[in-house]
Amino acid sequence: MNEIFKIIKFDITESERINQLKNDPHHHDFEELLIGRFGQLEHFIDFKSHTIDSPFVSFIAQGKLHRAKPLAKDGKCDIWALRFKSEFIADTVFQLYAAYHDKANISLKADECFDRLNTICEIIYQEYSQSSPDLSIIRQLLKSLFAIIESDRKKLNLNNDESKKIQSNTFRNFLKLLDEHYKEPKDVNFYADKLFMSARNLNIICQDILHQSVSKIIETRKLIEAKNLLITTDKTISEIGYELGFNEKTYFTHAFKRGSGFTPSEYRKEMEKLIS
Repeated sequence: MNEIFKIIKFDITESERINQLKNDPHHHDFEELLIGRFGQLEHFIDFKSHTIDSPFVSFIAQGKLHRAKPLAKDGKCDIWALRFKSEFIADTVFQLYAAYHDKANISLKADECFDRLNTICEIIYQEYSQSSPDLSIIRQLLKSLFAIIESDRKKLNLNNDESKKIQSNTFRNFLKLLDEHYKEPKDVNFYADKLFMSARNLNIICQDILHQSVSKIIETRKLIEAKNLLITTDKTISEIGYELGFNEKTYFTHAFKRGSGFTPSEYRKEMEKLIS
């Protein structure tokens, strides 16, 4: 996806079109939030297939292997798809990984709270459809959307499996520590020691949940923040690299290009074109 944010509405016509296309399980380079008001979602994720009735929300982290098919039910299909780059809400996205890694699809009640989600999506869609949409407005509305969903999600008892609960708590605590220390040059052993476990066991948990090593997750967190700073500030490449724990500009540039395919300067120019 070239855009930093995109919103799509799937109705019956669009769902029929999608289901006629080849739709193999795939990875994508953006985060995706699906909000179903009417219809169903046939979702293959984490190597399992589920069919969930509306109303529902589903969050798919970038890099997750998945396949989603919007389906009509009782002659209706009304599903919002909000797609965004991680750096669009850099301060929020890792919290989403912690919240949704073990429960991508969540059934909700058809009540006033869910109606608020649809209302916010409508406002986002209206702003997005403008000739010059204000991305700062969309960013704040998207954060509000996740805040409401999180409030509802906490009311649900989503995990009764004790072993999974322990693993989930460890993963969440790791991401919390990462948000506190990612700007520092800390390695896997630092986080493992803080969590009173071996680096090997921490790697096993992260591989099981995000299919990434601890080192890769640390690098990804730095990369997301680097992209955010390149878009939202006028700081120099050297200043951003230093802020994220890179003492040399060349090392930061190399790490950034390895993770994104662009140098920091190239990325900033590309984003300026897209946003303008």
